[in-house]
Amino acid sequence: MTTAVLVGTLDTKGREYGFVRDRLRDRGIDVVLIDVGVLGQPTVAPDVSASEVAAAAGAHLDELRFAREGSDTRAVALETMRDGARAIVDSLRRDGRCDGALGLGGSGGSALISAVLRSLPLGVPKVLVSTMASGDVSAYVGASDLCLMHSVTDIAGLNRISRPILSNAAFALAGMLTGRPSELVPEPDQDRPAVAVTMLGVTTPAALRVVDRLDEGGFDAITFHAVGSGGRALEQLLDQGVFAGVIDLTVKELTDEHFGGLFRAGDERLRTAGRAGIPQVIVPGAIEVLNFGPLDSVPAGLVDGSRPIVRHNDQVTAVRLSRSELVGMAGVLAARVNASRGPTVVVVPMGGFDGYAQADGPFWNPDDDAAFVDALVGQLTAPPLLIDAHINDKRFADALVDAFHHLVTPYRGAQE
Repeated sequence: MTTAVLVGTLDTKGREYGFVRDRLRDRGIDVVLIDVGVLGQPTVAPDVSASEVAAAAGAHLDELRFAREGSDTRAVALETMRDGARAIVDSLRRDGRCDGALGLGGSGGSALISAVLRSLPLGVPKVLVSTMASGDVSAYVGASDLCLMHSVTDIAGLNRISRPILSNAAFALAGMLTGRPSELVPEPDQDRPAVAVTMLGVTTPAALRVVDRLDEGGFDAITFHAVGSGGRALEQLLDQGVFAGVIDLTVKELTDEHFGGLFRAGDERLRTAGRAGIPQVIVPGAIEVLNFGPLDSVPAGLVDGSRPIVRHNDQVTAVRLSRSELVGMAGVLAARVNASRGPTVVVVPMGGFDGYAQADGPFWNPDDDAAFVDALVGQLTAPPLLIDAHINDKRFADALVDAFHHLVTPYRGAQE
């Protein structure tokens, strides 16, 4: 029987969890209810008690109780119950009793529950109904495929607003769990090596050409949107050994990380493949682009008219780096590349790094781009491949894939 795992604080949200459990059972889904509450007794009977969760983390529940907010005891309790719930959910998965999971939470509950849901493999249905889902949700989703639903009201009672929202969450999970096998997308051929490709809207033409060429060559191309979450997901999956190679077409997350932009992917960006010795072709795609949120979020010092700015949409604004900033990014990129232990080549599009930086584009500045290339060439330990074409030209994409084949073929032979 298909089984859903519900993870929640049953001392404060027991009625709501009981409601969701019953909706799932109405759809023929078995339910395992895990209590991670530490404040008091559950108001609905769990299948796995809070004491069992604490014990799974090597603690005693009484030690995790706290009498007031504002103390470190709360944080320790949340972390302990998180670890215990992860261990229990992992055990349920091994026993074939966790086909998907759902949670309901405020800020503290969402932090705890989302961490448990993120521990489930990609493709396992996972839904979180949260009061926090209308803001920055990156901390909750991370690099997972977690589905977030905004609760609209606080999760504190069953009423004319909460009932339909909680029902929709239950039915969404039930739909994910009960899809007919004939309706599911077939698994790709597992014999095709997976290759990661990074892209943004301004490098899309190149990425699509690269994906087509990789597909023709027998690879399973998987693209990542270089908006911070995409880069984090890429590095995590590289660390898990998912990919046989990388065509890192769009490395601008390094720029946002360095200058405090919107699309930061963390300090591991462009490190994992090199550390693992995975073949990688690296392109300074959109390296001159620094992104912020809405126009009014751009720092005042950058909107003084001294540099071009593009309002990409209502939520994203692009600012071009100055020459000195761009030259500095050459050093940042070179340091990551030089640290690589595996087959690596940098391929540079001499005609422009993205759709903004072309002859009729707002970021067209060949002199500053040339200064970046000179600085990059001077700092790389191995010479890059310079292609006299724009990044989105078909000729550049073809040269990129050819370079990848040149790297990966001997590497795969050595692995075999």
